Amino acid sequence: MEISVPFGQSMVTAEIPDEFPVDVLDAAEISAAVDPIGEVQRALAEPVGGFTWRDWAGTTSVAIAINDKTRPVPHGDLLPPLLDRLRDLGVPDDAITFHIAVGGHPPMEPAEFSAVLSPDILRRFRVVSHDAERDVALVFLGETSNGTPVWANRGYVEADFRIVVGTIAPHQFVGFSGGVKSAAIGLAGLATINANHTLMAHPDSQIGTYSTNPARQDVEEIGALFGVNLALNAILDQQREVVHAVAGDPVAVMTVGAPIAGRLGQVSVPQDYALVIASPGGHPKDINVYQAQKAVASAARIVRPGGTIVLTAACPEGAGSEHYEEWVSDKHSREEVVDAFMDEGFRIGPHKAYQLARDTEQARLIVVSDMPDELSHLLLFDPAADLQSAVDGALKGLSPGESVAVLPHASATMPFVDVE
Repeated sequence: MEISVPFGQSMVTAEIPDEFPVDVLDAAEISAAVDPIGEVQRALAEPVGGFTWRDWAGTTSVAIAINDKTRPVPHGDLLPPLLDRLRDLGVPDDAITFHIAVGGHPPMEPAEFSAVLSPDILRRFRVVSHDAERDVALVFLGETSNGTPVWANRGYVEADFRIVVGTIAPHQFVGFSGGVKSAAIGLAGLATINANHTLMAHPDSQIGTYSTNPARQDVEEIGALFGVNLALNAILDQQREVVHAVAGDPVAVMTVGAPIAGRLGQVSVPQDYALVIASPGGHPKDINVYQAQKAVASAARIVRPGGTIVLTAACPEGAGSEHYEEWVSDKHSREEVVDAFMDEGFRIGPHKAYQLARDTEQARLIVVSDMPDELSHLLLFDPAADLQSAVDGALKGLSPGESVAVLPHASATMPFVDVE
């Protein structure tokens, strides 16, 4: 059987002999909105959670948090209807600032802004990139009940009307993206991000959970201290087209949208697999290891102990984090990574090394990428020249009849073994 999975801006293929049954696991096929902009307009016209537009007529300053280049958000569908709404409220262009929410990543350079915003928006509005390590641009807002110190982007929280724009999708330890997260993490200081992400080790910080997820509920408290007034979120299909849009009070948006995103992403399987081939879903989800790691987390849910995960991720930007590379450079095994991380405590960057090591403690990890082998080895990967050679190598240890799973869009898929 020939398999084909996304890789960067294209696809890669491999042939799997017939003696190995293959299950291609993808979210259920759903129909995208025929008119995505109309769907967004509908959501804005029918806000949830008691939000009302009239409360913001004549607002003199608006801050809009948007995701960075590593996340596939359809800004072309989401932003024009939102900006039309603000115009109808009498808000002038010079009262609006877009804040690119990079979280703990390096700030985006102005030359890169066109990767996330249209020329029209860049011409009309002020656009700035967050810097989580620029202390002078942060303001302290207090602590969450978990003790997370909340340092926020000063320009964002000091605006009169604070908006977040993004998508609701499964997230490996915060449960779901969406709601306040684009601001609460994306525009937070490094101390805030580090403290919140420490909760990733909590057993209840699981993909596809919301109200019971301590990491997610900490995010909600951060967002409340930020004072986020409006969330505009889309739920996408595997082709990254808008299926559904929700707008309004951020908590209400998550209450409505998370169950929809959960149903779309779940895939039940009757067994675990000797070999799981996983792609994050192509660009930008495989722009670097930092993002592509999420595919390994999904694959780890259904690989058998002692099995193999093959990750296909172009990673043109390499690891995507200097902190990650530096920290892992003197480690020689995944066991050493886990032990060191637990001893030293949470840090942004090294946490990705920990997640990869934790998820593959009982599985072999082969990586097909465009990274130099030297970098792959430094990151403790077993590199392969192409998908076919990776598959051939993994199949050598299997007996005929053992099953293979393929996850073409692993970062947005929640596979689980149904033991009933």
